[in-house]
Amino acid sequence: MNQPMSRLKLLMELFMVSTRLGLSSFGGPIAHLGYFHEEYIRRRKWMDEKSYADLVALCQFLPGPASSQVGIGIGVMRAGWIGGIVSFLGFTMPSVIALILFAILLQGIDVKDAGWIHGLKIVAVAVVAHAIMGMAQKLTPDLTKKAIALAVLVAMLIWPSTWVQVGLILAAAIFGFIYFKQEKKTEDSALSVQLSKRFAGICLALFFGLLIALPILREVTAYDWIALFDSFYRSGSLVFGGGHVVLPLLEQEFVPSGWITKEDFLAGYGATQAVPGPLFTFAAYLGAVMGGWTGGLLATAAIFLPAFLLILGTLPFWDSLRRNPTFNGALQGVNAAVVGILIAAFYTPIWESSIGSPKDFAFGAVLFSMLVFWKLPPWVIVLTGAAGGFLLL
Repeated sequence: MNQPMSRLKLLMELFMVSTRLGLSSFGGPIAHLGYFHEEYIRRRKWMDEKSYADLVALCQFLPGPASSQVGIGIGVMRAGWIGGIVSFLGFTMPSVIALILFAILLQGIDVKDAGWIHGLKIVAVAVVAHAIMGMAQKLTPDLTKKAIALAVLVAMLIWPSTWVQVGLILAAAIFGFIYFKQEKKTEDSALSVQLSKRFAGICLALFFGLLIALPILREVTAYDWIALFDSFYRSGSLVFGGGHVVLPLLEQEFVPSGWITKEDFLAGYGATQAVPGPLFTFAAYLGAVMGGWTGGLLATAAIFLPAFLLILGTLPFWDSLRRNPTFNGALQGVNAAVVGILIAAFYTPIWESSIGSPKDFAFGAVLFSMLVFWKLPPWVIVLTGAAGGFLLL
């Protein structure tokens, strides 16, 4: 009886922590990685810095919402595939519920420019800055890796494109493979993945099988819910770069076909900016507008399912690869590149959309100091940011 109880306790702890993050993680995918780093790595030490960086690097390669995949991956490593589901539900469901309610009850209310939202954007600046400092210290300890991060940062700011990002990661991997392959590992980090390779293979087969079968099934049937599921599943499968990139795909899927008006689409996007959690939960709003609360839940399941199948399908193989000395050199190059990508994303859109005046900068400095020097918990920073936002606008 002891083992089931301890496992239940582990899952409950995972759910409580991920739910708290789901209620407080504002600012988009890069900010979410900062919140995860603060809670899971710095405070709870569920993973070491190297394993977290490797997980982030993997999720940068995969299509889908990178921050959600990192959260699922942490849940999997903590408590198996059930832990991945629990972690996902905790982080995602608060914003899903809020957006479904907004779609049903609150259309027409403009909350995106509220003072507390502005304050929470400044919170994201402080959290991301703290996370980048910690990751840069670990992942770019020498001048060569600092140079990789700098080159990626400059390229991303000059050519801000998803495909440029993918190309830079590949280039950094090739450089790392050549330059760092003889370098001795300085850290023996254990990545515990409680999944078999057979299970992972099934997940990957299911991912590609659904991607092929759903459009065919949509054509041969007349069921609206199959068409809805197919559109959201395809959007979640073919997107690199996070939530903002999926918006044009979703608009193309649903606005021209008349499933949703452009006005309702934009209203939902504004509401999505006002809630914590992943931007992919915008699908919950769209589904609820088109099919009530059941449509919202169906759309949420469809758009996140590819991310789930991909992270479950790649983690066991990733663990084997990262232990290979030659591949580890490539991974060191990728990790240095990720630091550059994070700094570029810190400037745009996080800094650009948050710091617009000396008062904003001053408030951000106060929040950063509360987090870094006084080491106050993130929820205190979030509440302070929301309250302070009223005074700034």
